[in-house]
Amino acid sequence: MKIKSRVVGVELINSFEDMQYQQADLLLLETIADYAAIAIENARNFQRVNDMLIVDDLTGLYNARHFEAIVDREIAASKRYSFPVSLVFFDLDHFKMVNDTYGHLVGSRLLSEVGYLLKRSIRTADAAARFGGDEFVILLRNTSKLQALSMVKNFRALLNSKVFHGDQREIIHITASFGVATYPDDSMGKNRIDETSG
Repeated sequence: MKIKSRVVGVELINSFEDMQYQQADLLLLETIADYAAIAIENARNFQRVNDMLIVDDLTGLYNARHFEAIVDREIAASKRYSFPVSLVFFDLDHFKMVNDTYGHLVGSRLLSEVGYLLKRSIRTADAAARFGGDEFVILLRNTSKLQALSMVKNFRALLNSKVFHGDQREIIHITASFGVATYPDDSMGKNRIDETSG
């Protein structure tokens, strides 16, 4: 199955008898394959457009608007099933200096690498987002404050040990400042979490 000479799938038809299929059968199968290829391509395009609505294109993390919906959903689940939800906020220290010294393209690449590092550091049940600029937030599902602090300690060590490079292979080390808030320990709702942890 092809779209514009690009293979998007394979159709396999078998028969236990020789010469079972006639030319008309093959034409029908080609038509079905064409429609199936169009359906596959449309589904992929729909997924790409949907991802653009919820994902930050630079870091590959969720965008702030979608993350807010995730927080609402997780706090509601936390109330219903009585498990804690922790939020970790962090921003990169002196990030403006990276942009001023090495340029915005290097800064953007560094943010992208931080996003990749963050995605690798959280569980599949958790969620992370770029809130804008060099600010990030992580939702840790069913995670106490003590567990969240342990995750922060590990991620901070990973981030501090990571070597980033400028365009001329200059070595760039970055650090970050973190804040942790846990529902319901620190707050009775999302807005209070935002206020107490900012």
